[in-house]
Amino acid sequence: MATRRRTQFVHATIAWQLAATLVLVGLDALTTELFFVVSLIGFLVVVELTAPLNVQPVWRRRLRWLILIGLVGFAYVVVQRILAILPPGVI
Repeated sequence: MATRRRTQFVHATIAWQLAATLVLVGLDALTTELFFVVSLIGFLVVVELTAPLNVQPVWRRRLRWLILIGLVGFAYVVVQRILAILPPGVI
């Protein structure tokens, strides 16, 4: 049972990333940063939509670390974008 749900989770995450890649390529907007942000959003959506109501398996508790790493990466992307927008000499 847990293996089936884990497989469904992985398939949903891969499907989201593939769809995101195809959409970004179709819009001619594929960059590493944008793909990372869209993939992170999709990952968080899949985590929430597939969350069990009563019991949390051990493999789902480990997802917290991936979420934390993803949010740190997102913060890095945001800071880099803000620094690129600010005029030189502000910081």
